[in-house]
Amino acid sequence: MSSSFELAVRQLDYWATVYRRTWKGTVVSSFVNPLLYVLAMGVLLGGYIAGDPAQLEGAPTYLAFIAPGLLAAQSMQTAVGETTYPVMSMVKWQKVYYGMQATPLRPVDLVNAHLGFIVFRLAMTSAVFAAVLAPFDVYHSLLGAVGAWLVAVLVGLAIGLPVYAFAAGAPNESSFALVFRLGVIPQFLFSGAFFPISNLSPVLEAIARLTPLYQGVDLARMLTLGTLDAGPALVHLVYLLVMVVVGHVLAVRRLTRRLVV
Repeated sequence: MSSSFELAVRQLDYWATVYRRTWKGTVVSSFVNPLLYVLAMGVLLGGYIAGDPAQLEGAPTYLAFIAPGLLAAQSMQTAVGETTYPVMSMVKWQKVYYGMQATPLRPVDLVNAHLGFIVFRLAMTSAVFAAVLAPFDVYHSLLGAVGAWLVAVLVGLAIGLPVYAFAAGAPNESSFALVFRLGVIPQFLFSGAFFPISNLSPVLEAIARLTPLYQGVDLARMLTLGTLDAGPALVHLVYLLVMVVVGHVLAVRRLTRRLVV
């Protein structure tokens, strides 16, 4: 009997075909948006904000402060985009998962294969964003830049897998409004990407610290600025890894209930 890894790999041709037919629709979000974000928020808006390292968690400029936040936030948005409507399409509209389920493939194999495609998308879009940031001299070192890129991919998985689990069991797409309004937008605005969360009230600051995006933003910022603190960095890393593991378990469980029961 083939292993779960082998069964997931056998689906590469399907996901490669999907991407060949749809990549043009992702050009703007993957390649143009990063540059526009950096120019608008970092360069233009940043020109009006004093670059005081004491106020910006050690960042010499506002652009250097928001760069890792934008990188992590972009990964979150990509992950949510790949785990909401595409998953709903696979189980409800096109029902591709049902066709795959009629083969020796199991729900866990379907999740793993789809997850592989999501990792590819996250790695590519995050790499593009990281490369766009490079000419603006925001990285302390090449190692820090690579580390921030890896963190961005991890952030996407930590947020995307629980959303995948939610989408796999959702009756229809109307519930995705809650994901964006109560999950994506608040995290994007209040998880430290644009300003230190210490500016929030104590209650909101405590809530912000519990969000996966904050964990990723703070870790990516430490790597980008060369201010890595082993203790907090380890906490961030463990938090995100636990989110990935729990999200994967929930995704497999929810998809199994949807397809088998």
